[in-house]
Amino acid sequence: MAESSHVLTIVIPALDEEEAIGSTIERCLAARDTIIANSAVEEVEIIVVSDGSTDRTEAIAKSFDDVTVLVFEANRGYGAAIKCGFAYGRGDLVSFLDGDGTCDPRLFADFCRAMDEEEADLVLGSRMGPDSQMPLIRTIGNTLFAHLLGVLSDRSIEDTASGMRVIRRDCLGDLYPLPDGLHFTPAMSARVLLEDKLKIIERPMPYAERVGDSKLSVVKDGVRFFVSIVQAAATFQPARPVLMAAGLLFAASLVVGSLPVLFYAREARLEEWMIYRLLLASLLVTTSSIFVCVAVVADKIASTARGRPPATSGVTGMLVRLFTPRNRLVGCAALAAIAMLVVWPGIWEYVSSGTVEMHWSRATLASLLLVLAAVLASATFLLNMLELISANRAEQPRIQPPERIHPPREV
Repeated sequence: MAESSHVLTIVIPALDEEEAIGSTIERCLAARDTIIANSAVEEVEIIVVSDGSTDRTEAIAKSFDDVTVLVFEANRGYGAAIKCGFAYGRGDLVSFLDGDGTCDPRLFADFCRAMDEEEADLVLGSRMGPDSQMPLIRTIGNTLFAHLLGVLSDRSIEDTASGMRVIRRDCLGDLYPLPDGLHFTPAMSARVLLEDKLKIIERPMPYAERVGDSKLSVVKDGVRFFVSIVQAAATFQPARPVLMAAGLLFAASLVVGSLPVLFYAREARLEEWMIYRLLLASLLVTTSSIFVCVAVVADKIASTARGRPPATSGVTGMLVRLFTPRNRLVGCAALAAIAMLVVWPGIWEYVSSGTVEMHWSRATLASLLLVLAAVLASATFLLNMLELISANRAEQPRIQPPERIHPPREV
C-alpha cells in the first residue's frame, strides 16, 4: 500500500510530573526530525495535558514555545487527559506516551512506519522485552492480564496496558467509549481484541525506570484493569467468560459426583451419606447448564444489538448450531420423558398402594432432569423472542421506484 503523508499528534498526560515533564517534552521535540525522516509523518504536534497538577508541571510545560498545554483544574483521570488531547489535536494519527520519562518518543517513527506497512489501525509498544525496567509485580500483573485477554479473545498481545501507542484518528469512533482512569489502556486493548474489528500490532520498546512517584496502585488499579477486561468480554464476546464458568462448574460436578457414580457402578446401590454429594453435584450441573443457556442467549443478544451474525466457530459456534429450534424442542421433551421414566415406579407405588418406597436417588435424578428441561425451555423462549426482534429489525419497507414519472399536465 502506498504511504500517504501524516500529521502526528503526541499527547502527554501529566499529573504532578515536575521532575520529568521538562525532559519528556525536550525528548519529544528532539524526536520530531527522527520521526519525520523515518516515516510518512510530515508534521508532529505536541500536546501536554496537566491533569489537575498541583506542582510546577503546568508552568514547566508552558515554558516551551512549540507545545500546546491543556489544563484541568481538578484531576479527571489519565484516560480523560488523553481523550481531551486527542480532541484538541489535529493529526490524522494520534498518539500518547507517559510524562514520567519511561518512554522514548523516537520510537514513534517505527510505530508510524509499521502502521502504514502492515495496514494497522493501532500500534502499541510492548514493555515486556529484556530491556524493560518495569517492576516485577507489574510485569507479573501485565502477563496475567495478557493471558486472560488471550483466552477470552483467541488473539494475543504481550502488553495490555502499554502507555505508548499510535492510533488512526478515524478509528477512535470504534474505540470509544473508553474510561477516564488508568484502566484506559487495558480497556482499549480489550475492546480491540474482543470486538475483532480493528487491526492491532505490537512493537518492542525499551522501558526505563520512571522519574518520581508512581500514580499506579497495584491492588486498586489491578482490580480496575481486570474489571475493564471482563466488561469488554461481556460486551463483545459475552459467551466466552460464561462458558468458561460453565466448564469449571461442570468439572467440579464430576469431581464431587464421581465417587457415588463409581460406587453405584460397582455395587449397584448407594449409601445414605452419598445424598449430600449427589445433591451438590446436581446443583453444580444445574448451574453449569444455566450458564450454557445464558451463553447462547447472550451471544444472540450481542449479535442482535451489534448487527453481526451469531458465532460460527469455537465452542460458542458449536453450541449455537446445536441450539436449533428443533433440537431445543426435542431436548425438552426427552429430558421430561426420562424424568418420568425414572420416577414412574414411585408414581405407580403411590397410585396403587398410597405409599412410596422408591429410593431417594430416583427422585433426585428426576428433579435434576426436570430442572434442566425448564432451563432449556426458558432459553428457548428467550431465543424465540430475540429471533422475532432480529426479524423485525431486518424487515425494512421495500419500495421499488417506478421506471418513469409523468407529472400531472397543467390544464
